[in-house]
Amino acid sequence: MTTTRKHDSQIAPSLIKRNTTEVAILLGDKGYDDQKFRALAREENIRPLVKHREFSSLHRAWNARLDADLYGQRSQNETVNSRLKRKYGPFVRSRHWWKQLRELVVGCLTHNIDKTL
Repeated sequence: MTTTRKHDSQIAPSLIKRNTTEVAILLGDKGYDDQKFRALAREENIRPLVKHREFSSLHRAWNARLDADLYGQRSQNETVNSRLKRKYGPFVRSRHWWKQLRELVVGCLTHNIDKTL
């Protein structure tokens, strides 16, 4: 969650730096396709599984070499995000960022409690 509208590739480096000990493989869509991002992930011993935007046949070849089973795990996250948006709404109602964060956390906790019942 960010307080401004930023592109995924601009947010990703801070996510890597903040969670280096907890992440071994990082899955991302083409929005995270950035060579600086990939280099930073590799420096932190994180395997970046991010599809390339296909501007050439070389990019298509790199995408074909991705581990399809592992990259397919990304869809689980997308499914949860979609479910949360359908159930609790596609936006937060609070105006202050700390209240927006609290609203998202409460939504996730409610989702987890619903799943366990």
